[in-house]
Amino acid sequence: MAETIGVNGLRKRYGDVNAVDGVTFSVDEGEFFGILGPNGAGKTTTLEIVEGLRQADEGTVSVLGLPPWPRNPRLLPRIGVQLQASSFFERLTAREQLQTFGSLYGVPAKKADAMLEAVGLADKADVRVEKLSGGQAQRLSIACALVHDPELVFLDEPTAALDPQARRNLWDVLRTINTEGRTIVLTTHYMDEAESLCDRVAIMDAGRILKLGPPAVLVRGLDAPARISIASGVLDAADARQLPGADEADDDGVSLTISTRDPSAVVAAMAAKDALDGVQIRGATLEDVFLELTGREYRA
Repeated sequence: MAETIGVNGLRKRYGDVNAVDGVTFSVDEGEFFGILGPNGAGKTTTLEIVEGLRQADEGTVSVLGLPPWPRNPRLLPRIGVQLQASSFFERLTAREQLQTFGSLYGVPAKKADAMLEAVGLADKADVRVEKLSGGQAQRLSIACALVHDPELVFLDEPTAALDPQARRNLWDVLRTINTEGRTIVLTTHYMDEAESLCDRVAIMDAGRILKLGPPAVLVRGLDAPARISIASGVLDAADARQLPGADEADDDGVSLTISTRDPSAVVAAMAAKDALDGVQIRGATLEDVFLELTGREYRA
């Protein structure tokens, strides 16, 4: 499969801070690629360098076979960019907004309605942008990035601050964009989002890539215990620790959670005690991988 993005030895410093510290990765044509990391990990800086919005101190970047810096006019019609903070022209409707963006690339005005339909905003075509909800504004932002039919799309935390329903709706839009053959590079704080959408993810921290691969492969490589939960009070925590196969048990007053590497043995023992009401069994997730690599301390 052809390489759409190639990044090798990328570095960017701000004073004594290494915002990007030797990052290397590639993205294949048609791939949905995610970059994950806590605040200050270097995700956005990396993306801005690849997009040609920022100059690297060291390293090389190739996008669609071309260098993105200095700002490359041959690349601009071939990429679409949705930034963390989107700004729209004031007092324009959603349709007028898209027509204005499209005119910068010589796109016919009639393309605006097709794009509004594609992102589920056809009924909001005549609504001014300041009247759109957060989820609708994010979808319009993505439509602006797609109006000129780019081969490669960059999305920087596109579902930030959206409610769960709006997030899931936007996921459907992104899946459709990807299945149409576009390569997508996504940064996100949401592990479930990356696990659901991305073919591969790179987990960053302190400007470096710590792990890179398909989400399912990274999760299997963690070798984490399963967690079995039931309602608090169904089984005493001390008794739960004595169950065959149980490693640990903790009761927080709402749920009793048992950690185990042999869930079948634990569940069989719980069934013998008639303690399976409301049981939930959860394996490791990409969030567990993320926390194992980056730590659990809060970062503002």
